[in-house]
Amino acid sequence: MINTIISAISNTLDTEFGYDIHLGQVEQGLEIPCFFINCLNPQISKFPGNRYYRKNQFCIQYVPKSRPNSHAALWECNEVAESLNWCMECIDVNGDLLRGTNVHHEIVDGILNFFVNYNCFVCKEETHTVMDDISSEMEVKEGE
Repeated sequence: MINTIISAISNTLDTEFGYDIHLGQVEQGLEIPCFFINCLNPQISKFPGNRYYRKNQFCIQYVPKSRPNSHAALWECNEVAESLNWCMECIDVNGDLLRGTNVHHEIVDGILNFFVNYNCFVCKEETHTVMDDISSEMEVKEGE
């Protein structure tokens, strides 16, 4: 489920901005501006039946094209944060809309950190072991 949500986030970012999107660390050749997507501390809670509530907090980091910690970088990060507020409000996950909650952002060392939760219920498919047929024979005992 997490990878499905990451794909939906990535598709939304690509449509809105068209910048490179990374899911892990880039060792060399980082082209900026770009985005990084990380899932932070996913949690799952059991509900009655076969239902589970999944809390998925994501951090979308934006590395601006302007020099870090400059006025232009701050301006650029604020503009991207405003756009992210709108485009990350609802994302398309396999044809269903998933609403983002607990949306907030901060700029640290010239990099925008945009946080959003995509929480949802999931149902676990239960497998049942089918038993083989059973047969028995009975006889009536005559009483005295």
